[in-house]
Amino acid sequence: MSADASSPDSTPTFPMAPPPFDGSCRVVPAGAAIEWLRFGWDLFTRAPGAWVVLALVFLVLTLAVAMVPLAGALASHLLLPLLAAGVLQAVRRQEEGGKVELNDLFAGFSRETTGLVVVGLCYMLGWFGILAVGMLIGGGSLVGGAATGGFGVAIAGVLLAVMISLALAVPLFMAFWFAPALVYFNHMQPVPALKASFSACLKNILPFTVLGLIMGVLFFVAALPMGLGFLVLLPVSFAVLYASYRDIFPTA
Repeated sequence: MSADASSPDSTPTFPMAPPPFDGSCRVVPAGAAIEWLRFGWDLFTRAPGAWVVLALVFLVLTLAVAMVPLAGALASHLLLPLLAAGVLQAVRRQEEGGKVELNDLFAGFSRETTGLVVVGLCYMLGWFGILAVGMLIGGGSLVGGAATGGFGVAIAGVLLAVMISLALAVPLFMAFWFAPALVYFNHMQPVPALKASFSACLKNILPFTVLGLIMGVLFFVAALPMGLGFLVLLPVSFAVLYASYRDIFPTA
């Protein structure tokens, strides 16, 4: 017998839950990269002390985990999206008028943790694949050069391996860029989030090219004073990531 339309089980609950976010994005102009950087700098200057502390803890944690023998590489890749979600939460808190709190850095450990860990696992596998390709090409060139005495051939092969590895790293970065935000804020599954991130970056290749060129210069400048500049550039980069996410995924 069919259920009575007036029964409690058939009565819809209001407000009804919105449909799951499908990763829809928009294309922004190349100049959007400048606005993202401006947003990042403004956010940092409004709470520089709190952001320097958060950046310092972020760096200490990631470097300490990476230095652990054997398991360090695995753990650092799994940790990165968890901490990325935390810094994005800190940016959102300040954007909404709140104060940056160190506890925000660990928000990914209590919300969407499994999905973020899976994103980190995919990121790690991607890097292992890139390293395997690089070692295969570079190692083969070194062995061939040593066997034939062709030093120039060996060097050319190593340079080719480096160039191919860098080329393969670009799509990996594209897939990872928005994935933690999409998993943490929009509750997307890891693989669809990675696909949506790659697609969004590909559609917005111009602003990201502009951003990459500017960030390359800023990274060089930040490294000059014994690397202390990264305590400023890192928080700005966190806010740039968040700004690009909100700009390209306006309905998120």
